[in-house]
Parts: sequence; C-alpha cells; structure tokens
Amino acid sequence: MMKILRAFDEKEMAFFEPTEKIGLLATVNPNGLPHITLITAMQAKTRTQMIWGQFTEGHSKRHVLQNTNTGFLILTIDRKMWRGKASYTHFVKEGEDYQMFNDKPMFRYNSYFGIHTIHYMDLLETFGQEALPLAQIAASSIISTAARFAVNTHAKKRILKPWAQGLFNRLGSLKFLSYVDADGYPVIIPIIQCQAAGSGRLVFSHFAYPDELAKIPQGASVAVFCITTSMEDVLVRGTYHKKGGHAATLGFVDIDWVYNSMPPCHGQIYPPLSLEPVTDFTTK
Repeated sequence: MMKILRAFDEKEMAFFEPTEKIGLLATVNPNGLPHITLITAMQAKTRTQMIWGQFTEGHSKRHVLQNTNTGFLILTIDRKMWRGKASYTHFVKEGEDYQMFNDKPMFRYNSYFGIHTIHYMDLLETFGQEALPLAQIAASSIISTAARFAVNTHAKKRILKPWAQGLFNRLGSLKFLSYVDADGYPVIIPIIQCQAAGSGRLVFSHFAYPDELAKIPQGASVAVFCITTSMEDVLVRGTYHKKGGHAATLGFVDIDWVYNSMPPCHGQIYPPLSLEPVTDFTTK
C-alpha cells in the first residue's frame, strides 16, 4: 500500500514547472460522473497548494465551480509521476501568478492565446513521486492486445470514430482512467495497456496497478483519457466491468459517451448532437 502524504516534497516541486509534461485534472460533473482534462499548465505553488492556468474553455473549468473535489496526475517527460486529490478554492485574472504563467515560453510567444485565468487548489493527499511499472505495463499490454479480439462486441452502430479507435490502439499512446471514489473525489489510475476492442468497448489487463483497479466498483461510471506524445487526445466515458481475479483480471469499459477535448473546439462527439441554427450573435 502506498503511503499517503499531505504535502509535496519541496525538492520535487521544480519538476512540475515545465509545461512540457502531461498534467491531468479529474473533476466531477453535475451528474456525479468523472471527467478528465489535459492541463499542462499545472504546478505546485507551495507544498500544500496547486495552481493551474486556463487558456481554453471546457467542461472541467465549469465543473470545479460547482463541485470542488478534484484529482490530479502529473507525468514528466522522463516518466516521473505524481498523483493525488485536491480541493478547488478560487481563481484570479491578474497578479504575480498570472504574470508567471504568461512569461513561460509556451504562452509568452504564442500569437493566438495566452493564460487568462489562474485557478487554485488545496492539496489534500498525494503518494509522492512514483515510477511507472514498465515491466508490468508491457506484460499488461500484450494481454490486453490479445484480449481485444476475443471481447469485441461488434456493435452495429459505431461509437468511436475510426480515428479515435486507432488512437487507443496506437503504439505509444497513453491512457488514464478516472472514477469517483467513495469519498466523492475522483481518482486517476494509469491504464497505458488499454486497447479498443471495436468501436464500443475498451479492454485492459489488471496486471499493472492490480490493487488500485480492484477498488473500482463493478458497474461504476468511469472516464478514460487517451493521449499521444504529439498531444492528440480523446476522452470517453462508460460503464466498467471486470472478470477474473486480482492480477489476472480483465477490465472492460462499455462506452456510452465520447468527447473531443482538443482545442480550439471542445465538444461531445457521441451520442451525436443535432445541429441548431445560431440566432444570438451577441458576445456573452
């Protein structure tokens, strides 16, 4: 069992500062369902406070205003990882942190957008620095790849578009699962071994992170975020099922919702939304 810490190690906080990393924020939507957003502009302000900068609009920025329970994951380019839970507190649109984020090269020299809002969270718990279990992930990936052909539901209607299905099965893509824990806070678990078994189901071996995955309730609603090193990504949500025992378990997600989380236009892909004419051209 991993030890729970209530503050970051001050020597490790510098690893969070570069924007060249994966920063994930898990939130809870108004229906109590998990959501995951990529926020590379996420770092520690102090040992017990986190901050992140906003430059695009998306669901998570509204979720935290309604439900302050969040989970986070930071993964650096040299595979150092931190995870935990935090409580959202407030936001500002000016000040020293606003200036700090906009002075970073990614935003200072960007001709199209900069950071316009800074959000703050109080750290509740973290596991400290973690290393990805690469051997277990490799073995899990082999099992998951073999299993995806056996558990394909061959759904009559396409849920994942061919591009998104290929993204999940692309060599080197990274996948992360989130569910809402019993305490009401979302948890993020790496499931890099996850594969798409057709357009309507995901499958992954529990050989990596077996203890954490075993805690997910049967039938829970989970979100799965898939991203590549070139920052292509997609978010899905669905119902979680599992078969087997402990490390031999296979997990399944039957997808019922697909979301494009890439800027500039975030939006729901499945179920498809009907097009509606624009009648209000005023800026709100």
